[in-house]
Amino acid sequence: MKRFMMLVLLFSLPTSALAATIPPHFVLTGSGFGHGVGMSQIGAQGQAMEGQSAQYILNYWFPGTQVQSVPDTQLVRVNIAHRATFATIALAPGFSRSNIDLSSNSDGSLNNGGLGDSSSIYKFSLLGKQIGAQMTQMTLMNGKGLVPQAFAPQPLWSIYWTGTAAFPNPSGGLTGPKPQPFTAIKVTTSSGSIQLRYGQLQLKVVAGKIEITATMTLEQYLLGVGEISSSWLPAALQAQAIASRTYALAHSAFRPSCDCNLYSTTTDQAYIGYAKESEVGVGQNWIAAVTATEIDATDAQVIYYLGAPISVFFFSSDGGQTQRSADVWGTALPYLTNVPDPWSLDIFLNPQYAHWQRVLIQKDVAKAFNLPDVMSLAITVRTVTNSATLITATSSTGGSAQLSVGDFKTKMRLPSSWFEIAPTVF
Repeated sequence: MKRFMMLVLLFSLPTSALAATIPPHFVLTGSGFGHGVGMSQIGAQGQAMEGQSAQYILNYWFPGTQVQSVPDTQLVRVNIAHRATFATIALAPGFSRSNIDLSSNSDGSLNNGGLGDSSSIYKFSLLGKQIGAQMTQMTLMNGKGLVPQAFAPQPLWSIYWTGTAAFPNPSGGLTGPKPQPFTAIKVTTSSGSIQLRYGQLQLKVVAGKIEITATMTLEQYLLGVGEISSSWLPAALQAQAIASRTYALAHSAFRPSCDCNLYSTTTDQAYIGYAKESEVGVGQNWIAAVTATEIDATDAQVIYYLGAPISVFFFSSDGGQTQRSADVWGTALPYLTNVPDPWSLDIFLNPQYAHWQRVLIQKDVAKAFNLPDVMSLAITVRTVTNSATLITATSSTGGSAQLSVGDFKTKMRLPSSWFEIAPTVF
């Protein structure tokens, strides 16, 4: 009789009582931000605070490599807007008595499309396999205000502006009665805006969209790389400048898909243009760091291994030790190995990521693993640094699924692979 009553009570329990055994969330605690391969940027700053030089810092994070002088006069093409459908180009705020020249050389010749002064705004839009262009000037005519000027659509447009050195203005050089030493332009698309000081801008139709690129010298490119704070110590800034130059040289192959050598995003390294060197109070620090790593007008410092630029990687911080490239990407390189990084765990050096916590909601975790629910979550494979490489989820149905830590981090938006999963509490 008692057994019968227990069965009745069990089957009469509401569904919510059974569902309560499924954890509503999972708590993760961890350290670090980034993939953990190569140079720890927090670590580099910590070493600079201890009085180490840029060369010492680089030799520490990339064992067995050498910093040496190599030619650096190459031009690089940087993609600043990928697969755009429109763009607006105008003089950056704060500049005057400057000119922007629009040209089309898609047919092999160079034809002036028009010359705009500091009040000009160019607007470009995708028109099938070509790009439409229109210039508006803040000129009053008959009291009607803005006067637009349209140009015949082209598959490629080039933009030049006052003061650029790598590509002189095709209309004859600096224009205006008192030209400034340089001008910066502002490029705006649906993905945001960027200010550029150097080079030549190009808009080109590639695979049905507009690719916008800026071509400049390697050193001009470095002045706009925004990977670390310009307020950091000189040795850390110089180490980053050498590492970023090395990255650019090692990734100099042309990519038809973006009409570029390098993306301006973290697909390669963050390029923020004129905003880097013009940052109030500290912009000059980054300029000085880039300049300090130049040997002369044609040579600069680069990290080499066995006669070639290394495959350089850098990241913000880790869980106390860097990763081997083989553990993260499956390719072993002798200079991308495990080295201690106590600086990343220093709460004063790394206040945001020395220790972090994330709460993962049940429905998000279940969706990530493509399971009806997740009863338990576990790290089933780790590296020698104790970082996770494989995550296993088990459902209340008895089914299970696995994700690589890379996929898990992306789906759950986690800072790093150094984490622990707290025991589930019901």
